[in-house]
Amino acid sequence: MDVILALADEYLLDRVWARLVPGTHALLHLPTQSHALSKNASIIAPLSSWSIFQPPAIASAWPRDHFTRQILSLTVITLIGICVLYFLFASLSFYFIFNHDMMRHPRFLPNQVRLEIICSLWAFPGMTLLTLPFFLSEVRGHTRLYDKVEDYGWPYLIASVPIFLLFTDYCIYWIHRWLHVPFLYKRLHKPHHKWIIPTPYASHAFHAVDGWAQSVPYHLFIYIFPLQRHLYLALFVFVNFWSILIHDSDMVTDHPLEKVINGPSHHTLHHIYFTCNYGQYFTWADRAGGSYRQPQKELDPLLEVKMLKKAD
Repeated sequence: MDVILALADEYLLDRVWARLVPGTHALLHLPTQSHALSKNASIIAPLSSWSIFQPPAIASAWPRDHFTRQILSLTVITLIGICVLYFLFASLSFYFIFNHDMMRHPRFLPNQVRLEIICSLWAFPGMTLLTLPFFLSEVRGHTRLYDKVEDYGWPYLIASVPIFLLFTDYCIYWIHRWLHVPFLYKRLHKPHHKWIIPTPYASHAFHAVDGWAQSVPYHLFIYIFPLQRHLYLALFVFVNFWSILIHDSDMVTDHPLEKVINGPSHHTLHHIYFTCNYGQYFTWADRAGGSYRQPQKELDPLLEVKMLKKAD
């Protein structure tokens, strides 16, 4: 998030805040920041030559590291960002991957797509507020994010990807499994299981606290392990993409990685049977925890749709 905020400040928010909270006579200069991106003159200079990217004549009374300014900026950026990721990736998956015949399944709710989107939009503000302390801590430099690959070397940079995936996968497995404990399930996780036959728009359609709880491992990781900041941003986008992808109700079976990767087939079974396949990316935690269920062709919910077609 610090990379995104640095970009937003450089090319938009400096002007916005100069208008909203103007200083007296302080001329704005490009400050030195801890963000790697703002240090990169080769990126900033070409854009700065455009008139719309020129710095305002008067600086804001709230500099870039002002606590209240950062809170408000992060809130707006997060809300816009999650909406863009959600509607972009979910729409691509819905129109190009999701089998629309699944909408004829008897357990597919009336107006379900609309209800999934409404539920997601209701969850986003609460998730944003709960996540804000993590983002604020990140942009104020309290994590182990680093800029230069040379700080830890290429071998660690490459290894940090599977470390991130394995760490977050195992944490989410247990968080997700605890959310199925009856006391928590009824209060937090049940809204997400309203979608027995989910579409990609169901990926973020849950209680705000539920969604936040399952995102905590992604934020916690950078307090424990060093991670290159641009790689972290890329992984964060991937996380949202993967969450959308596994909600397409697809039941592709018999592929080589079926027993390793927790894909759409596994998560489809989770929505149908509730008490299996809690993992996010891999099957190893479910296997160790006794909650693994192997996808099989005869479990495909599309079979019920085809039977109804024949009956018609």
